[in-house]
Amino acid sequence: MNKRIWFRDDLSINGIERWSKDTMVDHLDIRITEIGENFLSGSMPVDHRTVQPQRRLHGGASAVLAETLGSIAANLTLNQETHVAFGQTLFCQHLRPATTGRVIGTAHAIHLGKTSQVWEINIKTEEGKSVCSSRLTMAVVKK
Repeated sequence: MNKRIWFRDDLSINGIERWSKDTMVDHLDIRITEIGENFLSGSMPVDHRTVQPQRRLHGGASAVLAETLGSIAANLTLNQETHVAFGQTLFCQHLRPATTGRVIGTAHAIHLGKTSQVWEINIKTEEGKSVCSSRLTMAVVKK
């Protein structure tokens, strides 16, 4: 998908941060870093909140980042006065550990339908090494 996919033209990172205040996004310091024409990127720290006892990024934390980016992106494609998107299934393939810094995820739409959406979210280290490849199916529901 190469065309602009967002419902509104006035999207901003600050607006998404306000929308995400006092949620898991805020608690884990997930930051939206870029809104492209057809993708959304964000980052998350590899720190005491997101690692397993072996000090490697917890797979569940990768899943949280993937679902967060895909869910925010999905809802930004909709008229939020009439529809909302909820995560239905999430598949994560963990490829390599991350131990420091921040991981960066990018969500791209695979399918934008009237009742469902499918998003691909790839998570990498700051050095560009793949950490997790995810696919998220969203249910689109009328309010």
